[in-house]
Amino acid sequence: MKYISLNIPDVYLMEPKVHYDERGFFYESFNQKDFAQNIGRKINFVQDNHSKSSKNVLRGLHYQIQKSQTKLIRVIQGSVLDVAVDIRKSSPTFGQYITEELSSENKKQLWIPEGFAHGCLALSEKVELLYKTTEFWEPNFERIIRWNDPDIGINWPNHIEPVLSKKDLFSKLLVDAEVFI
Repeated sequence: MKYISLNIPDVYLMEPKVHYDERGFFYESFNQKDFAQNIGRKINFVQDNHSKSSKNVLRGLHYQIQKSQTKLIRVIQGSVLDVAVDIRKSSPTFGQYITEELSSENKKQLWIPEGFAHGCLALSEKVELLYKTTEFWEPNFERIIRWNDPDIGINWPNHIEPVLSKKDLFSKLLVDAEVFI
């Protein structure tokens, strides 16, 4: 697995070594020892999530204010534009974001640590996304920042009319949101 540090410290893009032959392919999607060595700390995942979306479904920007979740995200069908926004007030990159296209074709994974809001946009007709978390989902701690907050300025594809859940549609701007110290 190749670990690539992105523009915001602590966020990593992971590219697996894929072995192809006439039968298909094989790759190691996660190795605890390798992961800890490259990320620089031991991680204990406690929950795996699986979501399915249609084209232009936009989920996010989600996070938990307490029991903050780190996430390891990958796509097993289709493609998404995956987004991580730094909401650590003391961070020099507060309010900045990274985007990466994750797909079943490129098999890349995104590691998002604590203190970030996460969102994704389905780019293909059907998407299935898997992600591991280090904390259990706690609805009382869940918070959402508006996907099109002008202070963040995420560069979403111009042509989209996103399909949003009610909770995502009525989410807060970053300036009004609870954030991390």
